[in-house]
Amino acid sequence: MFAAVFPGQGSQSIGMMSELYSASSIVRDTFNEASSVLSYDLWELITDGPEAQLNDTLYTQPAMLVAGVAAWRFFISKTTLSPAIMAGHSLGEYTALVCSGALDFQGTIELVKYRAQLMHQAVPKNSGAMAAILGLDNLGVINACKAAEEDEIVEAVNFNAPGQVVIAGEKSAVERAINLCKENGARRAMLLNVSIPSHCRLMHPAAKKLQKKLEEVNYNKVIIPVLNNVDVKLYSDKTSIIQGLTRQLYNPVRWAETMQDIASKDIAISVEFGPGGVLSGLAKRIDKNNQAIKFNTIDSFDKFNELVKKN
Repeated sequence: MFAAVFPGQGSQSIGMMSELYSASSIVRDTFNEASSVLSYDLWELITDGPEAQLNDTLYTQPAMLVAGVAAWRFFISKTTLSPAIMAGHSLGEYTALVCSGALDFQGTIELVKYRAQLMHQAVPKNSGAMAAILGLDNLGVINACKAAEEDEIVEAVNFNAPGQVVIAGEKSAVERAINLCKENGARRAMLLNVSIPSHCRLMHPAAKKLQKKLEEVNYNKVIIPVLNNVDVKLYSDKTSIIQGLTRQLYNPVRWAETMQDIASKDIAISVEFGPGGVLSGLAKRIDKNNQAIKFNTIDSFDKFNELVKKN
């Protein structure tokens, strides 16, 4: 058995998915399909940039969704094997829901484009920030954020792995929290190059608008089970998906617990569909027995087959 996992924002890069794009008409068709919905050439942006535009959440979110779906479509064109469960980190949860059969691909491109617009509008430009805190436990980070607030907002928002937490909020409060985390023993604490403070209370107004949009979306039966970020529980129906995706916008991503839940189901292999490899790296930190691979190149399929044979 294996799990399929999908990365979110932060894994994008100029030139990502180039090898699969060159080798597979399925991947090319997926990007062309997305470009027709977005009304701009998504592949041209990924190939030529500018990098600042690709890193803008308005463009990052559709790009990461499409990249994950393209990798997944290439995978299923080559095998009849299917994952026992799926999960996605933040935005990657939308990718998981598309690949699970619950959401329509083209409709979800429009949905994440709208989500990105809401998040972009939720805070004034350059007023929000996110930071990675390494080498401090969850409680230490949470307490540092509380001490740093001073009538502003800063919260622990991504519990990615033991000793790896991301915080988000108003920029001055985030900077205070960085200093407190360092004083309290964090090995590293640094601002991230992101355009919006995801998963904190600043996103609550955006979530209310997103919920209205989610209620208009058509949902299909979930063919492959998907764990949600907020509760680490399986999505069961339309209502649970709407609630989960709405709450996800202003609640922490419990990724370490998600991977621990997958491990508790005797699933030792996780396959990351899409660019980067962040989730594969985290998987090994969360559970040393996890056998994680990245699926974003031609030889990924050979590596996957070898891993399945060994298990």
